[in-house]
Amino acid sequence: MATVVRDFPRAVRVIENTWITLSDGTRLAAKIWLPDDAEDSPVPGVLEFLPYRKRDGTAARDQLLYPYLAGHGYAGVRVDLRGHGDSEGLPEDEYTPQEQADGAEVIAWIAEQPWCTGAVGMHGISWGGFNSLQIAALRPPALRAIITLCSTDDRYSDDVHYKGGLVLGLDMLHWATYMLLANAEPPDPEVVGADRWRDLWLSRIDASQPLAEIWLEHQRRDAYWKQGSVIEDHSAITAAVYAVGGWQDGYTNAIPRLLEGLSCPRKGLIGPWGHAWPQTATPLPAIGFLQESLRWWDHWLKGIDNGIMQEPMLRAWVQDSVRPATTHHERPGRFVSADAWPPPASVRDLHMGDRVLLDEPGPEAEFKILGRQSCGLDGGAWCGEGETADDPDDQRAEDGMSLAFDSAPLERDLHVLGFPQVRLTLSSDRPLALVCVRLCEVFPDGASKLVTRQILNLCHRESNEHPSPLVPGQAEQVVVELDAIGHVLAAGNRVRLAISPTYWPWAWPSPEPVTLTVVAGPGPLVELPEIDAGAGDSGTPFGSPEISEALPMETLAKGETGRTIVRNVQTGRTDMRFLWDSGGHGVYPHGMRELAENEAVYSIMEGDPLSAEVACYQAIEYQRGDHHVRIEARGRMTCDHDSFLLEHWLVATEARREVRSRAWSKRIPRDLV
Repeated sequence: MATVVRDFPRAVRVIENTWITLSDGTRLAAKIWLPDDAEDSPVPGVLEFLPYRKRDGTAARDQLLYPYLAGHGYAGVRVDLRGHGDSEGLPEDEYTPQEQADGAEVIAWIAEQPWCTGAVGMHGISWGGFNSLQIAALRPPALRAIITLCSTDDRYSDDVHYKGGLVLGLDMLHWATYMLLANAEPPDPEVVGADRWRDLWLSRIDASQPLAEIWLEHQRRDAYWKQGSVIEDHSAITAAVYAVGGWQDGYTNAIPRLLEGLSCPRKGLIGPWGHAWPQTATPLPAIGFLQESLRWWDHWLKGIDNGIMQEPMLRAWVQDSVRPATTHHERPGRFVSADAWPPPASVRDLHMGDRVLLDEPGPEAEFKILGRQSCGLDGGAWCGEGETADDPDDQRAEDGMSLAFDSAPLERDLHVLGFPQVRLTLSSDRPLALVCVRLCEVFPDGASKLVTRQILNLCHRESNEHPSPLVPGQAEQVVVELDAIGHVLAAGNRVRLAISPTYWPWAWPSPEPVTLTVVAGPGPLVELPEIDAGAGDSGTPFGSPEISEALPMETLAKGETGRTIVRNVQTGRTDMRFLWDSGGHGVYPHGMRELAENEAVYSIMEGDPLSAEVACYQAIEYQRGDHHVRIEARGRMTCDHDSFLLEHWLVATEARREVRSRAWSKRIPRDLV
């Protein structure tokens, strides 16, 4: 539980809204937290640039963060993106060049304000973490440093759209449906005026389009995805970078990549957390991340020599062995540190034998598996939020639908940190196929804990830009790099490698049932990056979590969250229903009442990969006095052998009367997926 701090070194005042006029005349809406005497004693500015409404969408979260920052001598500047919240303009796609150019202009504006010293930082989680990296690559002169949380340097390989060259059935449509809703949200009449808000709102709705249509038209890693992926040129970033995330989050692979690829001053921090700020995150332990942020900003924006850059480049939580559970409130473990990435490490090799993992190569043997379409339902979230049922369940059922290779019981604890790799020799009976590779820890009673995994479109085995179909029956050498992990495999437990040609709903299924042939023997092996069991953390200990006082608001209801799986044993159909608590269940101090709904259902019929279906429903409602709007968005994604079919619907009402109703339907050819 975070400690609430009310008394700060400097008194804080808030500018609820001010306008930042861009060079093309568009006005962006900003909320600013300042030390009360900032005009007399200027301070550095810290920007967060988001598409979520600042007056309510992120208001409760912002209140826990920005008074703390301002009270310690910084100006916190929270700006709505063009076409979102109270800002003018029209909504566009994610992470556009226009968004990045706007951000650079905002940074210049902050630096020129009388309350600013001219030094600016940028931070944010998820979207704000993405555009912190992207805008840093433009090198705005005033931008000295960033903190990027739960973000990525590669928009194709590590975001909600594709993974391993495969459509992420679990997240692509769900996120696209949310963005269809978010792009159609109105500004607040109290900010933009009672005579303007409706016209601005309707123009946003009329300009909206389902982003999944754009994303599915780019099934390869082409120029669309390279734009905004700073991995294309890490050297473009010269501002100092602090990259932060957690093992339950979906974006953590980017942190070691950034540490290795960047040449600017940089640090990395990985905890056990989900997609959340580390001072309030679960699984525990949370840390005093606001204090850590101040150390970073003090060094880079105020020039204070506090030693933070003499500390290790990476600090990562290595998780202790725990039994499988769908919810972990806490993950025991310890922080370890490394002065560079990759850190000095040995590699523990395990060779694939006759359904076993061996210390030495064994004789060659072949194993076949026909994919079961429901394999993967126990996989948990791709991007955990620290909510109920985000973690993978016991993997025994999934292991039974896979080719499983087990080691002997470990004679000692095996401390793993980094990217495990699996070298496979395999063939497929179909030209289009995927493989899911999971690494599990098996307890003496049979319980199977998922440690890390990866999915791979085998047509992308050599390139995400230039895929090629398989030749049925022809053996291929494939290297699968599993997601980065810090984990202790306990003595007495076994290491399990599980391989399957299906993994629903993470991976959209191949168009035909696939039988994989996997060859064990001298070549295939598992490579585990092992660190010293005695490795520790030489960084300054993190303090206990601290936050500002919470926003005084009335809570109307607690959002429902969780996953329910229903299997019809007669028809073979399985439905997984996912409820996500996206917030939005309260009355804000300015009187706006907000209610939200968010549901997704993932369905498949056993034996029929073309039965895969995702259906999403999301709604948001705002009410204050006579102002009452509701927006509902639906998305549906299905397929046949050659195409994906996307259907979307958007309905907007004012005072319970429909003002707009839009529908879209688009068939998009499958491109070797």
